[in-house]
Amino acid sequence: MTSFSSPPAGLGNRAVRSLAEFFRLEAAAGIVLIAAAALALVFANSPWSAAYEALRQIPVEIRVGTFAIAKPLLLWINDGLMAVFFLLVALEIKRESISGQLAGRDRLLLPLVCAVAGVIVPALLFTAFNHGDAAAMRGWAVPTATDIAFALGVLALLGSRVPTGMKLLLSTIAVVDDLIAIVIIALFYSHGMSFVALAWAALALAAMALLNRRGVTALTPYLLLGVVLWVCVLKSGVHATLAGVATGLMIPHVDPRNDIDDEIEHSPLEHLEHALHPWVAYAILPLFALANAGLDLRGIGADDLGGGLPVGVLVGLVLGKPIGIVAAALGMRAAGWSPLPDGMGTRATIGLGILCGIGFTMSLFIASLAYHDAALYEAAVLGVLTASLVAAVAGYGWLRAVLPPSARH
Repeated sequence: MTSFSSPPAGLGNRAVRSLAEFFRLEAAAGIVLIAAAALALVFANSPWSAAYEALRQIPVEIRVGTFAIAKPLLLWINDGLMAVFFLLVALEIKRESISGQLAGRDRLLLPLVCAVAGVIVPALLFTAFNHGDAAAMRGWAVPTATDIAFALGVLALLGSRVPTGMKLLLSTIAVVDDLIAIVIIALFYSHGMSFVALAWAALALAAMALLNRRGVTALTPYLLLGVVLWVCVLKSGVHATLAGVATGLMIPHVDPRNDIDDEIEHSPLEHLEHALHPWVAYAILPLFALANAGLDLRGIGADDLGGGLPVGVLVGLVLGKPIGIVAAALGMRAAGWSPLPDGMGTRATIGLGILCGIGFTMSLFIASLAYHDAALYEAAVLGVLTASLVAAVAGYGWLRAVLPPSARH
């Protein structure tokens, strides 16, 4: 049965190099993301805290005649720039499902089961601590997704002792996590829908589908329609970031086998993915962290950390993620349905599960959708930041202790 010990057979030289480039970029982005979050905490807990909050709330307006979009800077980041992040996520999901780690059933089974278990168990643990609080329960999905950049950044600190199969498995689990999170956002965090705006959004999607059907591979018409789609979805009550997802899924991927050598151009999807990846990694996600991780810790005491909401997030990420993922992986191996990647035994799988408890970006994003009350949002952010720090330190320490000095790649 196929395992995650190495890139899939049949990948061209360029695709193998792209995979290595992806790991390097995500690892470096994880370090930048951590630095941005730390800077946000410094600003929020310094004499500049008022200026930091004022900057987040600066009104920004785009107006064309009587049509206007007016939001504070924070929401332009969360609704606008994060739509580009979700566009990249959709591109990655589409490529992986056609020609990558999600293309074969054997390769998909292990990360799919692990990801689903890693969503269900944290949600159940969160519910156990908050089932009596309807307002807090709006954030049941906060501890369900893994931050791939943050997690790969921690793995990068371990150097050559990390087997390639572990990086591949963690990345694929995180991709499936993101897909589940997208579905959750669409189903549970949309409100007050305008059917007129949705009808216009459907027309934009239909135009993209027509471009696909006619074999149009130029990116410009898709991206222009994507902007129209974003405006329509923004006005519809469905969260605007889902326009990024829909646009990404409409971008054509003309080489389904991904059998790309040095002489063959990338598909339009790969062109856009490669162009966006550095911008998302080094600009959009750090800006998101800088805008959303600024929690004022000066008035927070032990009682605040002990509340049901932050504890539910903390336990969901730090315990729920590894329990769900490790139990699923070991159960799949015991049943003979899917082996672990080469170089990974039970102890290494536990370390991977711990690292998957780093929920930073998607957890903060879902918290921003779930909680409009400042106190509830700050409690969720406290839980996310604490859990991500604990998972990062614990995962690094565990893997450093159990992985051999040098792993076979």
